[in-house]
Amino acid sequence: MMGLKKLYFFLIFLLSIASHAQVPKLSPISKISVLTCGPGKQLYSTFGHSAFRVKDPALGIDVVYNYGVFDFNSNNFYVKFAQGKLDYMLARQQYSNFIREYKYDKRWVKEQVMSLSQEEINELFQFLEHNYLPENRTYQYDFFYNNCSTKIWDVLKVVFGEKLKLDADYLSSQFTHRELIRQNMPINSWSAFGIDLALGSVIDDLATPKEHMFLPLYVMEQLNTSQLDAKPIAPNEVSIYQPIPIDNKDNFLLTPLFWSIVLMIVVMAICIIDFRRKKRTKWLDFSLFFVTGFAGIVIFFLWFMTDHTATVNNFNLLWAFPLNFVFAFLLWKKNPFSKVTAGYLIMLLIFLPLVVVLWFMGIQRFSPVIIPILGALDARYTYLFLTTRKINIPF
Repeated sequence: MMGLKKLYFFLIFLLSIASHAQVPKLSPISKISVLTCGPGKQLYSTFGHSAFRVKDPALGIDVVYNYGVFDFNSNNFYVKFAQGKLDYMLARQQYSNFIREYKYDKRWVKEQVMSLSQEEINELFQFLEHNYLPENRTYQYDFFYNNCSTKIWDVLKVVFGEKLKLDADYLSSQFTHRELIRQNMPINSWSAFGIDLALGSVIDDLATPKEHMFLPLYVMEQLNTSQLDAKPIAPNEVSIYQPIPIDNKDNFLLTPLFWSIVLMIVVMAICIIDFRRKKRTKWLDFSLFFVTGFAGIVIFFLWFMTDHTATVNNFNLLWAFPLNFVFAFLLWKKNPFSKVTAGYLIMLLIFLPLVVVLWFMGIQRFSPVIIPILGALDARYTYLFLTTRKINIPF
């Protein structure tokens, strides 16, 4: 009988929400908690996840409010993603389905039950349900400032206002945004290399204590020390699921650093061979200029033509220069060399050490993977410049 009663109340709960009726009041034995989930293997899950859980055994309610959902099938999904205009949304799902997914992916899950009065529980629940209405559930995603993790604190602040106090001293160490990213992925990985290539110097600023909370782990740490009405709001976390650790050994031969070293060795070897034979390996020149030029075009697009806040002031443009894309085709011609080409090569040779200067000055932290790439480019640019001055190469 008790099971049928819970089912009855839960059906009424769903029907009332579906019809946009008044949200029912939760019972005195209800509770609201924050779930923090560990990283996954997919890029979008690398940084973990945060969500609200609402549980009321009296009404048979156990649901998760998840601000980290996006729709692959939305119109122009990849265009919106590239432009920084991608909408995320609030989803509501059964807790049993939610936890089953994380167990399947072997991602740890911890829970912090919040110390709220009955009135505060219903106030937060009403807000979540109102936010879940179709006209309210979407929001424009921002990696650092508006994601599933930042939404936890933002929601609590909207609901409880000045009663909720952030603990500015909850950090044992303070990091830059880039350092926070690198805490969650190996620096010598393709995903980390791609992020370091795409994001600009703006993420090398020191993140404020609140800005650390774009990562779920720091939301959990903040909730351990923050207060509501001068009382701890969620001082303890409980482990709900902890997978057995698996020792995954990385294969260095599959890393970007290995392949950038290979590139440097190959380029330098070909430069020596070309010098001795007084010839020019055109396919190498075309490939280097085409790839770096294309990368530069992407970086330029992300900097100047999107709404992304983290891709501006990206000095990777100094070595991945967009005009290289054009020069790739010029160097494919039989007689490409001229004063203009020589001047262009001098400019590129000046840009390369500028990258190192900016790096050491701390203006932008680059991926270590580019060190061999800079060496390869320097060697080839120098060789090409010398051929315009001294060596008569038969084509």
